[in-house]
Amino acid sequence: MDVKPEEREAQSAEKPVRSTPQTQRSRGVYRSPALEKRLAEISPGATARLWKKFSSAKAAWPPAEIALVAIKDEKVIELYARKEENTEWQFVHRYPVLAASGGPGPKLRQGDKQVPEGVYRISLLNPNSRYHVSLRVNYPNEFDREKAKEDGRTNLGGDIMIHGKDKSAGCLAVGDEAAEELFVLAAHVGLDNIKLIIAPTDFRRRGIPPVAPHQPKWLPELYTQVAEAMTEFKAPPPRISLLSLFGI
Repeated sequence: MDVKPEEREAQSAEKPVRSTPQTQRSRGVYRSPALEKRLAEISPGATARLWKKFSSAKAAWPPAEIALVAIKDEKVIELYARKEENTEWQFVHRYPVLAASGGPGPKLRQGDKQVPEGVYRISLLNPNSRYHVSLRVNYPNEFDREKAKEDGRTNLGGDIMIHGKDKSAGCLAVGDEAAEELFVLAAHVGLDNIKLIIAPTDFRRRGIPPVAPHQPKWLPELYTQVAEAMTEFKAPPPRISLLSLFGI
């Protein structure tokens, strides 16, 4: 989200604090007093809900790594987890995205209200968000900056979040309980152990679409990267509604 000053102030309040070298290497999360306080408030409930989800999915708890696969046209974020590196990812849960502005296509500039597309990381946990709690996406990443330089674009925007509540402009709003669960999971496994993919559609089920005249010429390159990254995660069965069973 291209955030308002209040949100930016909240983020700046959550500056990295000094921690032990081992903590920095293994977790990538700086445990500030504000973060610890927020975790103490939300962890009991979030952990109980997560345990039920992991148990239902027969996924190992607690995980060592997690992955988030956001699919724009389905308005979902899929959660995957694994106990050890180089083992198979297990699908855990599908979180509905309650609000996300824009449409298919990458974010190109400040104020376009687009949700980015690509392979990203989580760069910060914000316990002071106006949207309950939030996880910041490392947009623009190296690919975004490289293509912006080629295109002659500047002012790419930033402060893209996965956050609570049900309103958003350029971010992914998932509601407070879902945001708490992802926040607590991220703090547990550490930012270094989180993968994030944001895709316009599920490339595991559909091919890469042709480039429209108004879209960047490099879009197939981006979508090839995203599609390749998604192959690591076995797609869960498609959702079936009661209406679809009756052909409605």
